[in-house]
Amino acid sequence: QVQLVESGGGLVQAGDSLTLSCVASTPTFSIYAMGWFRQAPGKEREFVAAITRTGRTGSSTNYTDSVKGRFTISRDNAKNTVYLQMNNLKPEDTAVYYCAARLGYRATPFEYEYSDWGQGTQVIVSS
Repeated sequence: QVQLVESGGGLVQAGDSLTLSCVASTPTFSIYAMGWFRQAPGKEREFVAAITRTGRTGSSTNYTDSVKGRFTISRDNAKNTVYLQMNNLKPEDTAVYYCAARLGYRATPFEYEYSDWGQGTQVIVSS
């Protein structure tokens, strides 16, 4: 089991930027695909972004349409960390953001394919 700890959430204004971090407690971090999900008040948790495990040519990414061009997922295997850079934030981005890990290659958008989850970090975007 992998323990995941998110950080970096906070209260920002619309148009601001924020970077979320998620540190994983495994020395084999590079073989995990990682994802970010979010849950807004009164709504179901939804996919935000994912990144494949690191291959010979690097990693590939996957984004939900509403964040494409604004959010960037990346990973630093030396630090066992996955990041979510969020630019031009909008009030509708307000949610608890969760980091998730799955043992496998694909950057899948499906929650059930992730085996390990963090506790979440709150992001609030004011208008």
